[in-house]
Parts: sequence; structure tokens; C-alpha cells
Amino acid sequence: MTKIDVKPIVAVLNRLLETELAGVVRYTHYSFLVFGFGRIPIVSWLRAQADESLMHAQQVGEWITTLGDHPSLAIGPLLESHQHDIGAMLRESLEVEGQALELYRQLLRLVEGQLIGLEEFARQMIQAEEIHAAEVDKMLRKPGELATFAPGAD
Repeated sequence: MTKIDVKPIVAVLNRLLETELAGVVRYTHYSFLVFGFGRIPIVSWLRAQADESLMHAQQVGEWITTLGDHPSLAIGPLLESHQHDIGAMLRESLEVEGQALELYRQLLRLVEGQLIGLEEFARQMIQAEEIHAAEVDKMLRKPGELATFAPGAD
């Protein structure tokens, strides 16, 4: 059996851990800034996204220790745009989730055919991130619009 170099895999996993932890902070922060008639369901959705990011971070951290390495204690970038309308928050979310999706795809490329459990985990996370991005895309569309969201068109 070929020995697998886990260093590049752990590097991607640590970036994912940091990204998911930043998601916890970001979605929680967004939830504080929602006002108006639709506040309650939107805050609930944002906090559910924070919970999901925490669960993803925990799963990633477990994979890091499974591979015999040390999980990062850092948190990914937390840029404050100071744009607090829901549309701006969702557009930011879509951008950051796209970055996480690319990291999960990178992880898949690194482990495909070598570490089946981690490969399946990467596939599951890609599916979850794609579904999440599709939900946010639909939320950003104007009512009655079928075409996918186009940044700058709102």
C-alpha cells in the first residue's frame, strides 16, 4: 500500500476549519442585524446556518485529528462590509460559501481514490454547499424570477 502524504490534505482541512468557524461568527453576526417584519424567520435561518457551520467545523476538526495532526485555532477572514441589508448579507454569504465549496472540491481532488471515508465526506460537503448556494441564490431572486441570481443585477 502506498503511503499517503497527509500534509497537503491537512492544510486544506485546516483552511476549511477556519472557513467554517468564520461562518459561525459571520452568520451569528448577521442574525443580530436583521430588522423588520420578516425578522423572526430570517434570524432563525441565519442561526441555523451558524449551527451548520459549527457542525461542519467539528467534522473537519475530527478528520484532522484522525489523520494525526493538529487542528488550527485560527478563524478565517471576517471582513465587515458595514452593509446590513439582507440582500447584502446574502450576497456576502454566497461569495464566502463559494470559497468553501472550492476548498471542499480541492480536498476531494487530494483524497479521491486514496482515502475513501474522507472522499465521501468531501462529496457530502460539496453537495451540502451546492444546495446551500442554490437556496441563497433563490433568496436573492426577485419574486417571480426564474433565472439564477446575477450579481450586480439587483
